[in-house]
Amino acid sequence: MLTSLVIVIALIALNGLFALAELAVVSSNRARLDALAEKGRPGAHAAVALNANPGRFLSSVQIGITLVGIVNGAFSAETFGEAAAGALIAMGVAEATAATLGFGVIVLVVTYLSVVIGELVPKALALRNPEAIACLVAPVMTLFARLAAPAVWLLAASTRMVMRLIGQAGETRETVTDEEIRSLIAQAEETGTVEAEERQMIAGVMRLADRRAASLMTPRPDIEWIDTTASAEEMEERVRTTGHTFLPVAEGSLDAVLGVIRTRTALTALLGGERLDPGALAKRVDAVLENAPALTVLERLRRAETPVVFVHDKNAHFEGLITPADILETIAGEFLSDAGTMQPDAIKRADGSWLVEGAMPVDEAAELFRLTLPERPAYQTLAGFMLDRLRHLPVEGEALETDGWRFEVLDMDGQRIDKIGVSRALRMHRADAGR
Repeated sequence: MLTSLVIVIALIALNGLFALAELAVVSSNRARLDALAEKGRPGAHAAVALNANPGRFLSSVQIGITLVGIVNGAFSAETFGEAAAGALIAMGVAEATAATLGFGVIVLVVTYLSVVIGELVPKALALRNPEAIACLVAPVMTLFARLAAPAVWLLAASTRMVMRLIGQAGETRETVTDEEIRSLIAQAEETGTVEAEERQMIAGVMRLADRRAASLMTPRPDIEWIDTTASAEEMEERVRTTGHTFLPVAEGSLDAVLGVIRTRTALTALLGGERLDPGALAKRVDAVLENAPALTVLERLRRAETPVVFVHDKNAHFEGLITPADILETIAGEFLSDAGTMQPDAIKRADGSWLVEGAMPVDEAAELFRLTLPERPAYQTLAGFMLDRLRHLPVEGEALETDGWRFEVLDMDGQRIDKIGVSRALRMHRADAGR
């Protein structure tokens, strides 16, 4: 009986070894394993190999865990089932009932021990120091993977054959969605692995990849520029008072833009007593369409001698401009401008409602208000979101309700939605009040 007990304990421990090795290898940081290998840590090179190509190793582990579970269950039930039944009969349980109940009790006890000692405890240990444990178990697991290679090949071939029979023989690619990435980052923030500011910047990088030029640009109405048809005094005053590094130069209208001048260059000319000639100082810059991907814009800025990109609509009308500062603001958030006070896109009011800029990027609004957007929306701003839902140009005071929120047009700037009031939809208020 003692020998049988030792065998059951050994099988549970073996199951724990497989579980420990599996989680330690897949949870290990590759850079840390490489560093341990460079320091000559025993088993580190084997751990790096398993971590880099875990497919065969994981299949071997699954085979081992399955076999151990089957053998342990059958052996323990056969060995201890009769003893348990005898104890139950001695306690007055009917013989027919005792046999079944004794078998069930043994299976339940062994299963409990297998889950706790053979799964949960080893995995908890593996997460505490995965790289060190991976180095410790990797040589043994590498040998086991080689021994189990024929079984792994047979199972893989059988799987492929079954997949062909059901018409699913093509290769599959594992994909990770944006939501899964955001969920992982949120979990990392909760555990302290990632700071809140780091999470916000990672979210900004993800937003950048999904954006178009129109949502990055400084729009036309907000641009300071030099009009070559203005007087010399007006042009010099604009250069002296601007807080921008670059100023567009245009002839009468931004639709006739010539290029940009560097403010420092213009000021140097003025201080040297020279006459300001913006047309001569203007540098030509690249231009993109308003629906150009943000990463395309970023690449243009990286290659440009003058880091400014103009944004045009499909009719070649000037819509705005983008600088590296706009890219950085998308990733890191808004900065306090040297020229004035930062004005956030969304301000929460005392009554719980929001005052929002119509130009607020729609992906940021969707994150703030949990809005449901199409995979690739045809609009880039919250104003565009409203126009898409309303299907017409609204007037001040007009509102729509969607996704549990009420969006009301508070201010129109010509044909542009300038300010939007956002509050909980009336039916949402009633639902909250009824709780």
